[in-house]
Amino acid sequence: MRSTGTSKRRKAQEICNEYERTAREGREGRLTEARARDTISTIYQIAHTEELPQSTTKDFIASWLKTKELTLADSSLTEYQAAAASLLAHLGVKAQKHMDVITVRDLSSFRDSLAERVSGATVNKTVKILRGAWHKAMKDGIIRDNVFARIDLVKEHASKRRAFTLDELLSILAKCDVEWKGMVLCGVYLGQRLGDIARLTWRNVDVEQKEVCLVTQKTGKAMKIPLHTVLQDYFLSLSAPDDLDTPIFPRAAATASVRVGTLSNQFADILAAAKLQKVRDHQKAEAGQGRDVERKVGRLSFHCLRHTATSLLKNAGVSDVIAREIIGHDSPEISRVYTHMEKPAMKDAMDRLPDVTAKKIEKKGAK
Repeated sequence: MRSTGTSKRRKAQEICNEYERTAREGREGRLTEARARDTISTIYQIAHTEELPQSTTKDFIASWLKTKELTLADSSLTEYQAAAASLLAHLGVKAQKHMDVITVRDLSSFRDSLAERVSGATVNKTVKILRGAWHKAMKDGIIRDNVFARIDLVKEHASKRRAFTLDELLSILAKCDVEWKGMVLCGVYLGQRLGDIARLTWRNVDVEQKEVCLVTQKTGKAMKIPLHTVLQDYFLSLSAPDDLDTPIFPRAAATASVRVGTLSNQFADILAAAKLQKVRDHQKAEAGQGRDVERKVGRLSFHCLRHTATSLLKNAGVSDVIAREIIGHDSPEISRVYTHMEKPAMKDAMDRLPDVTAKKIEKKGAK
């Protein structure tokens, strides 16, 4: 009973026979990982009259992601898929083996390699996502230990994003092609996130009513934003298709459907061309001046246009209440407070914003 977990003599004898065979192969140097797993599987089947749940890391993650398709928003599912893909790539051939062979050392190495390429916040989000996968495997009886739970998170540096100056905006626009110019102008005059802007279709834009209507992907908030003259002129300069579901920015929409991060990298290249940021070549970084150092001092990104929109509104004398409604807010409580903002007040606020494409910009103060 102590050795085999059963008081039935016949079943206990079968288990002991497996122990003896495995020990003999071990003494003879013939016990491989595969043979050891066969022994464990056989003993489990004898004890429980059913096969031991088996799953390679790659197979389990694939099935786990399949269940997530039913519960996650598209943006979150993309993050889960990216986290899984990066882990499998790091594990290499080991991903084809049973999950039990994945060690704390393997996962620590994965975390450390990730930290060399992305921010601390992204590293920690990835670890937490995959920790959930291992927890599910443990609940399903596939593994006995959630090794991801023993992986420490890394230090996160506070974000120091800032708004672009008007001169910087002119430099950025000068380096943009037609599509990216429109996306930058949307960032300034709509204040929305890169993914939401990239996915805009002609159905979202009503030039006659002078407004843009969309539902933000991150918060699910329905937005109706007055159309600034500069942005209206940009849309009118394009050839609108008959199909209103056609993306306004087709290249960006196609990229965003795969990974928004690629668009972020493209914008980083535009910033580098505008001399506002170093070229994204970390092989040439000087000693002690790599990616992490750059993040500490506050790296510029497309999200800074969201800060720019807020700053322009406030500099024009627009109240915090109206600015929050135009930009949108992540907090459901704050969103509910500003749901019934009058359209004329929002239009007046938008009209106060300067033309960021003009060489000489007239500063508009509070009325």
